[in-house]
Amino acid sequence: MTPDNNSPAIELINVSRRFLTPDGKSMTALRDFNMSVARGEFVAVVGPTGCGKSTTLNLVTGLAKPSAGEVRVMGAPVDGIDPRIGFVFQTDALFPWRSVIDNVVTGPLFRGIEKEQAYAKAREWLARVNLSIHATKFPHQLSGGMRKRVSLAQTFINEPQILLMDEPFSALDVQTRVLMHEELLRLWSQSKASVVFVTHDLEEAIALADKVYVLTSGPATVKSVYHIDIPRPRIVSEIRYDKAFIDISRTIWEDLRDEVLRGAERDEARVA
Repeated sequence: MTPDNNSPAIELINVSRRFLTPDGKSMTALRDFNMSVARGEFVAVVGPTGCGKSTTLNLVTGLAKPSAGEVRVMGAPVDGIDPRIGFVFQTDALFPWRSVIDNVVTGPLFRGIEKEQAYAKAREWLARVNLSIHATKFPHQLSGGMRKRVSLAQTFINEPQILLMDEPFSALDVQTRVLMHEELLRLWSQSKASVVFVTHDLEEAIALADKVYVLTSGPATVKSVYHIDIPRPRIVSEIRYDKAFIDISRTIWEDLRDEVLRGAERDEARVA
């Protein structure tokens, strides 16, 4: 079947995901899970700790398979690793023995781009993230924010149509995170990739996304979906004080808080 070019970039349709724990028990991470991400849309996913947010990303990448339901990318069922998908992790996926530019050029070289062209493209992307003067340095010589910018260049250079981000800025200090938010929005507005951004930070989700999915405590399903009607382009350092931002934050937190409390009660019961 030929994929429909007008179909969503990502669809999870009545998906459940079960797996065996190390002690042999069956655990359900997702249950009757439905999500749709339009092409070019920025979607954030929030929920209690351990509710299955990262599992959702693994299903989209093809690293995990649903126990029930269907996962579709660009209108076709997921079948293995898709080169159209980029992934930014919580920890830097940089090779410590390679220079900044050699890290950024890895993807193009792996995909068969001629060496001279690949390095020219890498230099262009380092300029975009304001790291040209650090091209020959190694990751340990950079600040956390600089390493994260290298990771973004490393991902965007491959021109992904879909970008999956798993708490990519959680290890950064507050000021650096705001700068990285604005850097990400700038790169995303140019690339028009479809983004799924997993975070524990509700304000981060609202500042970045077109749409926020709130998940229940595990096994996760979608509790609510909120459309963020804050105009773009957004200046993250300023919109947090906007009345519309404060109102939507309060509304979503009221919804999310119940699930956080349920998750905490469940964890306490397990320990007891």
